[in-house]
This record gives sequence, C-alpha cells and structure tokens, in this order.
Amino acid sequence: MASAFRDVAHLGFVELYTPDFEKSLWFFTELLAMREVGRDGDSAYLHAWDDYEHHTIKLTAHETSGVGRLGLRAASEEALQRRVAAIEAAGRGVGWHDGGPGMGKTYAFTDPDGHPMDIYFDSEWHVPTEESRPALKNQADRFPGRGVNARRLDHVNFLGKDVAENGRFVEEVLGGKPTEQIRLDNGMLSGQWFTFSNKSYDLVYSGDWTGSSGRLHHVAFATDTREDILKAADIFLENGIHIETGPHKHAIQQTFFLYVYEPGGNRIEFCNAGARLILAPDWKTIEWSEAERAKGQAWGMKTISTFHTHGTPPVELPAS
Repeated sequence: MASAFRDVAHLGFVELYTPDFEKSLWFFTELLAMREVGRDGDSAYLHAWDDYEHHTIKLTAHETSGVGRLGLRAASEEALQRRVAAIEAAGRGVGWHDGGPGMGKTYAFTDPDGHPMDIYFDSEWHVPTEESRPALKNQADRFPGRGVNARRLDHVNFLGKDVAENGRFVEEVLGGKPTEQIRLDNGMLSGQWFTFSNKSYDLVYSGDWTGSSGRLHHVAFATDTREDILKAADIFLENGIHIETGPHKHAIQQTFFLYVYEPGGNRIEFCNAGARLILAPDWKTIEWSEAERAKGQAWGMKTISTFHTHGTPPVELPAS
C-alpha cells in the first residue's frame, strides 16, 4: 500500500469560538496585526501577513470558547480523494459541503475525539489590497510592522480523551508522522506530535486530564525570531493580556515559546519560525518518559500546572 504521508500538505486554517467577539477580534487584529478579510454572519475571517491562503483564522461568536473546524489542505485533487476514501473507510466521514470563503469543494469529518475537521484542495490565494500590497512579490501581504506581527499559523494542539486512538487515526488515515511523544509509566501515551511535511510538527494531541472530548489546548502562530516573542510579552503586559507561561524553551521540539489567553479564553502560543526541520526520510519517533518530562522545560523551568488543566471550552475539573 502506498504511503499516505504528504497527501495532507499542511494546516490551512482553524476556527476559534469566542464568547467575547469584539475583544477577541481586537486581540487578533490589533495585537497580532492580522487583517480582517471578510465577514459571514457571526464570523470574521482573519489573515496573517505571510499565509498564502484566503484566511488563517475564522473567528466565530459563540456561547463559549473552544475550537470549531480545523482545515487541512490536501496536496492535490488525487490526494484529496485518497484521504476522503480512507476517512470514509474509517467511519469518520460526515460528507461534502460548501467550505466557505476561499475554499472549493470540502469534505467534513471528525477525529475519534470528535474534533470537526475539513479537508480540501481547491483554494483561493490571498490577494492584497492596494494598501496592503507588499514591496516584495514573493510575500503574501505587506509586513504590518506593529504588534506581534504573527506571520502564519504554525500548529494546533488538541486535547484528547485517548491520545493513542487519535494518533492512530492521524497516522493511518491522514498520513501524519509522529516525530515525538510522551509515554507515561503506566504505558499510556500522554502526548504525540505529528508532521505532514518537513516541519517538526503540525498537529499535536495532549491527554485531557478531565476525561473530556473535543477540546482545544492551544493554537500557535509563528514569529520570525525569539526577539519577536520577547517583544510580544511586553505588548501583552501593556494591554492586560494574561501571560500563562514563558518566554522560554520547550524540551520537546525545542520551540521557543510564549503562552497567553486571548480575551475569549483560548490559549494562544507564539513560537519562533526557525524551529527544527525533519529531513530524515526514516526519522525515528523520539519518546520521552514520565521521569524525563518531570524535569520541566529545556532550561529547567517546571511546566506550569494550568498547562495540564486549562482547555477550551472550559469544563468542571474532576475532584482531586
């Protein structure tokens, strides 16, 4: 059987729910310097300056925080049909639907945890306005030169009730490759990092300690440098945005990071775009033990407790 790896080219977009639409919109447009490129009912479509597709974020007013649809762009029409056939064979298909602005025919499905996803190939590329036209034609939009200057969508980390089950789906049905993972002393996987290309990771599953399904851990955006992340910390400090942890360096994947909560309650990460690449065609998954992870992050900072308890939508934590 031919490998499914690279049938999914990359993450396309993510839909975020927010109970405070105007403040969340302010966060993404004013602090992250994203451009609003469209409205549809209760949703705004937002574009990060160097994402080539129509939009990066679909921000939707909702009764609570959390994640809506995750878009995956297939590598070709043939790749799209292969992945749809695999999804249907796995019993996770929902069906074809209108993908909305910037997307052609789109197939909806869910992972085993219930996170809604879309896969598509036909895509409308971002067209800058006269005002936002970049000086360099190989760039999607003008560099904003303000705020955090979020460059592009980097990865999404889902919370999952069963990390291993979700991981099998991503690997066997979507064609993702696990690059790193955490195995607890009881043998269970508590986290897996998957790539669809040469990036070290695109999609992550972390164990949901509440036993819930379908929740979000965080959405991450790439910056150019570590200095951008340090500047971002000051911007968030000045604007009353809760900084959860960082700036610091992860041990797993070695990403330089900063985590904040946007006004709607969703966790947002900023990470340096110079993260590691996976060039080896025979890459062997790096496994971390529970004892190794207990040491904390790369430079010794312990992992903050809310990293294991905060997710969206919020749920009542189990009694300790």
